[in-house]
Amino acid sequence: MKYRKLGKNGPEISVIGFGSWAIGGGGWASAWGNQDDQLSIDSVRAALDAGVNFYDTAAVYGLGHSEEVIGQALKNDRDKVILATKCGLVWDENKATKRSGAFDSVIREAEASLRRLGTDYIDLYQMHWPAEDAPAEETMQAMDKLVQDGKVRYVGVSNYDVSLLEKSLTVRHVDSVQPPYSILRPAIEKELLPYCQEKGIGVVAYSALTSGLLSGNYTYDTKFTEDDWRSRNKAHTGEGLIANVDRANKLKEVAARFDLTLPQLAVAYVLAHPALTSALVGVRKPSHILSVLSAVDVTLDETTLAEIRAIAVS
Repeated sequence: MKYRKLGKNGPEISVIGFGSWAIGGGGWASAWGNQDDQLSIDSVRAALDAGVNFYDTAAVYGLGHSEEVIGQALKNDRDKVILATKCGLVWDENKATKRSGAFDSVIREAEASLRRLGTDYIDLYQMHWPAEDAPAEETMQAMDKLVQDGKVRYVGVSNYDVSLLEKSLTVRHVDSVQPPYSILRPAIEKELLPYCQEKGIGVVAYSALTSGLLSGNYTYDTKFTEDDWRSRNKAHTGEGLIANVDRANKLKEVAARFDLTLPQLAVAYVLAHPALTSALVGVRKPSHILSVLSAVDVTLDETTLAEIRAIAVS
């Protein structure tokens, strides 16, 4: 495993991180089927044994369940890992969620996450989505209070653009941002990634496989059930799916030249950008993360990167 410093002030984290959305079960994660908690714990332990020290979860994943599983799996190795979770998506008694970045809400969420994780501090606490009920500055004030109180070590945001980062930075330094980023979703290369390099903000990318489009498993005939969000997504259906399967097949040829699988190439591409700190890999079983670990040793030259970009827009 290789490690990179998270921004200018953060800790050293593994360049491949453990993404724990699916192990929470329920909600959108249910599209991948039911999840067994023991298998989830086995996955965490396998990743730890392989040198992965960065574990990313969120309160809303399984409405707290993912945090509980991660906490249980890592309870005897807390000092060996960088534990990240998120706030900003709260739910009511009917399990309906809404966004909130209000000061008091952020504080309450942190306390609840600490209990579920079974720890007295969170290494990286992240605002999950831009808030609907409070400005970015207020959210950062709450985050800063948590740091001052010793309950949080580092502060991050997720799904923020440059304008929101600028507002946040008026309150305190933001240690990281977590955006979607992949061969098929390269938009952040234009503005966000250069900005983060300039400001010393770490970048932890999610969805390197673009929700399965770069798994290598989709065909023109792939169908999703009505309760699967991908059945309503243009990239996963109709002409969008056909175009993306064509792109995936071309990318498989590039991967083969490096003796890589398509998922390994996808992760290597994300890690090739100098602004990147870590690529999150969504995990439901040990093989999901173990199978891509060799991507950390891949160096893609500029010619290959340009070829990949050309395929992505073809």
